[in-house]
Amino acid sequence: MLKLGALSLLLIVGLVKYIGYKGEPEVPNLPGDQYWGPGKPTKIDESIRPFKIDIPKEVIDDLNKRLERTRSLRKPLEGAGWTYGMNSDYFKTVLEYWRTKYDWSKRQALLNKYPQFKTNIQGLDIHYYHVKPSIPKGSSVRVLPLLLVHGWPGSIVEFQKIIPLLMTPRSNQDFVFEVIAPSLPGYGFSDGATRPGLGNPQVTVLMKNLMTRLGFEQFYTQGGDWGSIVTANMGVLYPKSVSGIHLNFCLQNSPSSTLWSFIGAYIPSLVISDEHWSKMYPLSHHYSRLLEETGYMHIQATKPDTIGIALSDSPAGLAAYILEKFSTWTNPEYRFSQDGKLLEKFTMDELLDNVMVYWVTNSITTSMRLYAESLNSATRSLKLDVFPIKTPTACAMFPNEISYQSESLLRSRYTNLIQVNHMPRGGHFAAFEEPRLLADDLWSFVSKVEKKKQNEKTAKSSEL
Repeated sequence: MLKLGALSLLLIVGLVKYIGYKGEPEVPNLPGDQYWGPGKPTKIDESIRPFKIDIPKEVIDDLNKRLERTRSLRKPLEGAGWTYGMNSDYFKTVLEYWRTKYDWSKRQALLNKYPQFKTNIQGLDIHYYHVKPSIPKGSSVRVLPLLLVHGWPGSIVEFQKIIPLLMTPRSNQDFVFEVIAPSLPGYGFSDGATRPGLGNPQVTVLMKNLMTRLGFEQFYTQGGDWGSIVTANMGVLYPKSVSGIHLNFCLQNSPSSTLWSFIGAYIPSLVISDEHWSKMYPLSHHYSRLLEETGYMHIQATKPDTIGIALSDSPAGLAAYILEKFSTWTNPEYRFSQDGKLLEKFTMDELLDNVMVYWVTNSITTSMRLYAESLNSATRSLKLDVFPIKTPTACAMFPNEISYQSESLLRSRYTNLIQVNHMPRGGHFAAFEEPRLLADDLWSFVSKVEKKKQNEKTAKSSEL
């Protein structure tokens, strides 16, 4: 029996190696000028226009009327907590706060505190924060551009607390960040595509073109959720433009990584250390959680416009759909509580700010289309998620993230993985939940990359 098991294992390992190695793949050549705007392609206005959020009073008045007319909600099952989704008893307190205490005029002013702009990229007006640090004259501190990219169901609201931590110089570093934080196409104040095909690879092209428009030929990136996929794509499509990629949602989606995950269930030491074993195993536990948390994905990848109509017409429905994620994706244990511990990491105002960005722009449908465009056969055929990334990369591993892969599996994709840190706390919305932890990890990573570049530059000079 042992011999049979050993032989089976050897065959599996051999199969893994065969599947995992196909030679160096050829990077797809995506057009950099594909037009996503309405009508036929026209000459693009390349101007950069200052922007401020200024929502008409009638939009807010309409919202308040809709909130007042919210139907009576069905009571939750006894003792169910949030295991069936948003708990309707607790949700009544959310609606009451939104209707009677939430002050959009004050919150809008807060969202306008950082400089914002719009510029047209490939037919779409793209909205972004562009925050420059204040550097004294004569200072030797270098300014490094950083592209900061959010995901779903987040927005630029997620970055309100981390931006000042990135643009404030630190005494032990000789650099600081200049932050560019766009709203993804179809999210918030950025236009959505008018025709099919704008998946995450094409969004990557748009983001690169945005940085080029702003005059940045080299820059760092940071992302979670869709932001992690888009910024990782940068390392595949534009490796010469990206100095380093910092991710708080690292993914390796190859057949070989799946096989190794199963092998690790029987011989864990081949895949993961004892210290982190429980983050991946038993597989049944983690796959069950993943299945429970990804029902939304199947809907949005197949019928985004149907659910979009429902959510666009009901502010209560929109808030329930979005806010549930800020409970269960922050910590899976929260779903067993009556209030979902929704305010454990966030304030009600912050959470409603994010919902409001979707509501006042009517962008929930266009945001969800990114799933349909990214999970279809055309995008999957590009196989960008399995290309090796040679750009310096860091993975910040937050303990309550939706999924986890061991460092050994990640290294088969991120071949220049120079920093992997397991964080003491936090979940999926790292910049929103734990801005200090994420900022510190990013500073640490960039410092390592910059020192390595300096050492290589010094070595080259000494050879001449």
